Amino acid sequence: MIQLEDWGWDAGHEGAFQALPPHEDLAPARVIEEQRDGYTVVCTSGETRAYAAGRLRHHADGKEALPAVGDWVAIGPVTKGGRTVIHAVLPRRTALVRKEAGRTATAQVIATNVDIAFLVTSLNSDLEPRRLERYLAAIWDSGAQPVLVLNKADLCEDPQAVLDEIGPVALGVPVVVVSALHGQGAEQLEAHLAPGSTVLLVGSSGVGKSTLVNRLAGESLQYVHVIRERDERGQHTTTARRLLRLPSGALLVDTPGMRELALWDADEGLDEAFDDLTTLFTQCRFTDCGHGNEPGCAVQAAVEAGTLDPGRLGSWKKLQRELAHLRSKTNKREQAARKREFKTFTKSIRQNTKDLKRRRGLDR
Repeated sequence: MIQLEDWGWDAGHEGAFQALPPHEDLAPARVIEEQRDGYTVVCTSGETRAYAAGRLRHHADGKEALPAVGDWVAIGPVTKGGRTVIHAVLPRRTALVRKEAGRTATAQVIATNVDIAFLVTSLNSDLEPRRLERYLAAIWDSGAQPVLVLNKADLCEDPQAVLDEIGPVALGVPVVVVSALHGQGAEQLEAHLAPGSTVLLVGSSGVGKSTLVNRLAGESLQYVHVIRERDERGQHTTTARRLLRLPSGALLVDTPGMRELALWDADEGLDEAFDDLTTLFTQCRFTDCGHGNEPGCAVQAAVEAGTLDPGRLGSWKKLQRELAHLRSKTNKREQAARKREFKTFTKSIRQNTKDLKRRRGLDR
């Protein structure tokens, strides 16, 4: 029999489960994988296939409210065929969300109930500080604690120079230098893998996440591609998000590499990721300072003094514009939805009026 405590179940989740409307057939389970046509969950009887109930889908406030990897859910009885139905999603403690790829303003949940997020990047030519800022903003906003993992130390001649370069980007974030291929830094990572805690592995394609998963698991769970010599880039291997149990007792969510990470409603995360800038903002002469050519701008003064990288300021402005554009698209989508609802409502009123007139005519 499976012990749910081994999968992160605790008194808080138990309280949330007990607060659901009484239903004697419901039992708790955790979503460990999401597929196109359903989910895999783990419950006291083991792993089983699961599907979201129609009522749950109908009442969900957007796709982000549907089950995701890491969620604790309430399921019905498991059938003889090894299937069950998800009737409810328990409240999430954390959730890493991004804007879904494409032009539509839709949220995509990467993983939920994550305690620590390993942001993995490589120490070779793929390292990009601006990309790290974007990921850190999303992780801080999720509620998880980020840990920056600099992988492929075996391909870097001077790791300390890289650490000095990204120091301003990784403010307040633990940094671990590793070589997943050779095991360097593994002990430092394992210090973050407390039994029962959930750790998310996230990063761009080809930074060595699959190799790192195999190293932490102590066995080959993920297929690994060899790095391309022409551009020192790895190749995409992981194809689905899945929650795994590690020998340490920690739980690890492996995710496919992302070519892009568009932020979703990440204002708080942006403030946390750019804490040095938000501190400077309070020192500007004017509260509505645009941090351009305004007199008394503490930000521009820091740039001129060489204590602030202008690229970091440019990155903050770019992400702010991105969030503002997303909000405008979201507002337009909501306005369009309200307009459709109003049209449907008025159409039903007109139809009811016609029906009433017709019935009155027949009565006469």
